[in-house]
Amino acid sequence: MDANPILAEVLRGNWVENRHRGAFIIVDATGNVIASGGDVERPIFPRSAVKSMQALAIFDQHAIEKFHHRTEELALACASHHGEDDHTSNVSAFLGRMGLSVADLECGAHMPTNDAARDALRKAGENPSALHNNCSGKHSGMLSVALAMGVDPHGYVEREHAVQKAVRKAVETVIGESLTEDRCGTDGCSIPTWAAPLRAWATGFAKMATGEGLPSHYAEGAQALFNAATKHPHLVAGTGHLDTLIMNAYAGELMQKGGAEGVQCGAIRSKGWGYALKCDDGNMAASHAMISGLLLKYADPNNAQRAVLEQFARQPIKNVRGTVVGEMRAVDAF
Repeated sequence: MDANPILAEVLRGNWVENRHRGAFIIVDATGNVIASGGDVERPIFPRSAVKSMQALAIFDQHAIEKFHHRTEELALACASHHGEDDHTSNVSAFLGRMGLSVADLECGAHMPTNDAARDALRKAGENPSALHNNCSGKHSGMLSVALAMGVDPHGYVEREHAVQKAVRKAVETVIGESLTEDRCGTDGCSIPTWAAPLRAWATGFAKMATGEGLPSHYAEGAQALFNAATKHPHLVAGTGHLDTLIMNAYAGELMQKGGAEGVQCGAIRSKGWGYALKCDDGNMAASHAMISGLLLKYADPNNAQRAVLEQFARQPIKNVRGTVVGEMRAVDAF
């Protein structure tokens, strides 16, 4: 099979130093392909890019009726947040409203992704807690699913737990593909991650954006999650992050979410299109350049939106003295 196309490259001085290959696809809710490149049928782990799909279990299992989740909580259920104060305080409140605490989270702890938040924690002489884990909002949503189902939340991260079965069912319904045991791994936050074709992930996002082909409660849930994420883009990622800046610039018209190892997914809601992209070598900066190049071409940016996308489509590379010595840039392959 032919290699995937080069979608981004690193220029140092006047010479190309690195080239990054990847695959991408844009589809409508019926699966009609708007644009694609590379092998879009190869199964990939979507990682955190599909948290909004996983969060549909909140609606399928009636946790939304039981807890009346605030829009901030729904946004956090879709989030890979940076551990800033508004992230941790909202997750803490999320848990508290359900009678739970940080001790109930099974995602583990890591330092905040945000530099200022990390420095503040160190200066205070405090260790990070599971609240700082970028997935703590998603895990809070999964705990709400356990409580709504009336099952013991302990071990909710395990593949055979009722919560993960509900999450798996929701994702399968949206993408129209079976998630099989021969293509399953464990994500960084300890829940299962399932591989499926890039095409399927893009189609799922188109369905979520439009509601087409989904049971009514999934369609309503998808709209609620997308509306919450685009209303609170800072809660979905954090200060200066691509996801936050793009969703803020598009003011509800576009849902964007990245995942580890160079995955980028989302929906151009104003068009009813879903998209999915994978950088072959997992380089996140390269995937940011790639998705920005794709959106520059297909998401009809106005001047303000173009300015946001271009800062990621052409990322300056600086040496230790702060001198610009090159750039990571999208290649016109879309």
